Amino acid sequence: MSKPVVTRFAPSPTGFLHIGGGRTALFNWLYAKHTGGKMLLRIEDTDRERSTEPAIEAIIDGLKWLGLDWEGETVFQFARAPRHREVVEELLAAGKAYRCYCTPAELDAMREKARAEGRAPRYDGTWRDRDPSEAPAGVKPAIRIKAPQEGETAIEDLVQGRVVIPNKDLDDLVLLRSDGNPTYMLSVVVDDHDMGVTHVIRGDDHLTNAARQMIIYNAMGWDIPIMSHIPLIHGSDGAKLSKRHGALGVDAYRAMGYLPEAMRNYLVRLGWAHGDDEIMSLEQMIEWFDVVDVGRSASRFDFAKLENLNGHYMRSIDDEALLKTFLDTLPYLPGGEAMAALLTPEKAEQLRIALPGLKDRAKTLVELKDGAAYLMVQRPLALDEKATTILDANARALLKDVHDVLVGVNDWTVESTEDAVKAFAETRELKLGKIAQPLRAALTGRATSPGIFDVLIALGRNESLGRIADQAR
Repeated sequence: MSKPVVTRFAPSPTGFLHIGGGRTALFNWLYAKHTGGKMLLRIEDTDRERSTEPAIEAIIDGLKWLGLDWEGETVFQFARAPRHREVVEELLAAGKAYRCYCTPAELDAMREKARAEGRAPRYDGTWRDRDPSEAPAGVKPAIRIKAPQEGETAIEDLVQGRVVIPNKDLDDLVLLRSDGNPTYMLSVVVDDHDMGVTHVIRGDDHLTNAARQMIIYNAMGWDIPIMSHIPLIHGSDGAKLSKRHGALGVDAYRAMGYLPEAMRNYLVRLGWAHGDDEIMSLEQMIEWFDVVDVGRSASRFDFAKLENLNGHYMRSIDDEALLKTFLDTLPYLPGGEAMAALLTPEKAEQLRIALPGLKDRAKTLVELKDGAAYLMVQRPLALDEKATTILDANARALLKDVHDVLVGVNDWTVESTEDAVKAFAETRELKLGKIAQPLRAALTGRATSPGIFDVLIALGRNESLGRIADQAR
């Protein structure tokens, strides 16, 4: 009987959770869910100078925002250093590792000599078979593994296929630095083994690391996890992803007003597909996702596609759920804290009423916030340039008459206000637009807004009449 699947997401907390990391986490999570297994979280904080507490918080916050959970407690790699050293002692005792007393200057000279001879700059095994009695006094050694020097190392990768690396290209990598600190290569292998990881799903920039790590697995006699090295994400122009393409932290996408549902849907389609399905629920992703179906080619990040997908989710999501997401996200949006401070219970109710009209015009929560700004402003409204142009003397005179008509509407609904304004337009032999534009400018301070009768209802009778009166002459 095969073991239950155990995946892991293992970011380094030297910065935010970038978008590539978010996709890697999603693929690990989906594969675990798809197979009835579990995903673990390990923070690889061995780089003590660059690892920070804010970065750890940002990674965990980003995962939670994406809706990705993990099994058990978060594992911190640095705290496991004694265990990593213990494994090195086992390898030394078994004769599978050795102490290397080369100085930094000697290692530099070794690399330069290799380059001059047209060889890859690798350690030449100087101390591999020397007697420890030859060790120079006062020099703290690094510990290196004895890598196989003949044959080849084959990685049976679920995404990349069979990848073969000649062992002559793999040198005796360092397990323990001369200061006693374990290296990344060693720590990853020991942690994956001890955590029972069965499947390693990570970026294909780790492919050569896999061959080196397999040397450690084999030396310890441990089972090697099944590897899946997924292609990196490129920009829309095919170049390596940079900040101008969207290589931002997951938190930046929240601040840009994207919904976590849309972000998940977009990320899962970067390198993986299920037929022609573009829109898929989380349940469908779990049912359909298999890492063997991930393509080998780099995928391209496309903001326009993400925005269109987000617009779809904005329109299709339940109003109450969207309102909750919007209010939860508001503090993260540009200018959102200021709007949140204005959200009295009355304003929140106006927002709830306005939401159906607002979400149809918005592709992001930022656009939704901007569209809802008219609800929050205080009388008398400041008019933008276009609204000022619309409200000339004739328009203001027309507003005075429209105000008088609307004062007579007691049953304040979309239908009744629309009927009253249309009837007024007919008596003046005007097209509805000739009245709607001045009304819009007076009610919102802008030349664009949701449907004008939706605006009247969202603002309510008293506020609407007051705003119209402010601009009427």
